Amino acid sequence: MGCKYKQVIVPQHDRPIRKVLLPDLEFYVNLGDWPLEHRKVNETPGPLPIISWCGSLDSRDVILPTYDITHSTLEAMRGVTNDLLSIQGNTGPSWINKTEKAFFRGRDSREERLQLVQLSKDNPQLLDAGITGYFFFQEKEKELGKAKLIGFFDFFKYKYQVNVDGTVAAYRYPYLMLGDSLVLKQDSPYYEHFYMALKPWKHYVPIRRNLSDLLEKVEWAKENDEEAKKIAKEGQLTARDLLQPHRLYCYYYRVLQKYAERQTSKPEIRDGMELVPQPDDSASICQCHRKRPLREEL
Repeated sequence: MGCKYKQVIVPQHDRPIRKVLLPDLEFYVNLGDWPLEHRKVNETPGPLPIISWCGSLDSRDVILPTYDITHSTLEAMRGVTNDLLSIQGNTGPSWINKTEKAFFRGRDSREERLQLVQLSKDNPQLLDAGITGYFFFQEKEKELGKAKLIGFFDFFKYKYQVNVDGTVAAYRYPYLMLGDSLVLKQDSPYYEHFYMALKPWKHYVPIRRNLSDLLEKVEWAKENDEEAKKIAKEGQLTARDLLQPHRLYCYYYRVLQKYAERQTSKPEIRDGMELVPQPDDSASICQCHRKRPLREEL
């Protein structure tokens, strides 16, 4: 068992296991960002039911909530920098006092992000975009410049947030939705587990993959302020509902339950498997009945 599996997957699966009875399972988990299974049903061999964090229109992976959103949701109030609760309490100025510009900060993990910076240079009255770290396109740093890091809560000083894919779906998207800014989302073949519940022009404003209509959409938002505010609020409330801890627990449970129903082989303990000890209830931080000494009732 790899170190990353222990650090990331085990804590995520441990929580539902300790709350509901799950069947025995054997499954593959993809620890990378990209979905892996691209084979069609009629191919030989056929596709494998690989569990991943990100899906795409041309892949067949089984999608679970990302490690990032799971950790930040379930560890809220316990030292996680960005979590569902902290973002909802730090959404910046009220709508009327936010800066009327679109905003982006991020790494150079997709070429459209570089285009975004150039658009910003050419149209500073509409867009404030910058690359904070270069890895994929290091030769572009001199031309485009490197922006200073900015605290995530400060993103919400701006009315409009631009969500552009990274290597796959941008995992910041749920956090942007939870602020009270309007999200301008790039069309994308990639998706996380909750994307299907979000509708363009109801929860966010769509922009073309090549960003050719981004400035037009920013102008629209400025000219239709009340409608933009309404979409931002609807997106925030819907994301808040979709990403509640109980919904993540239920999503994990249903996926694993359905997986077990379709499993044809019987899971067994094999050579090389490593036992993962379960946490002791006495080590918890709560003060519930589990921490009290047992006593016999009369």
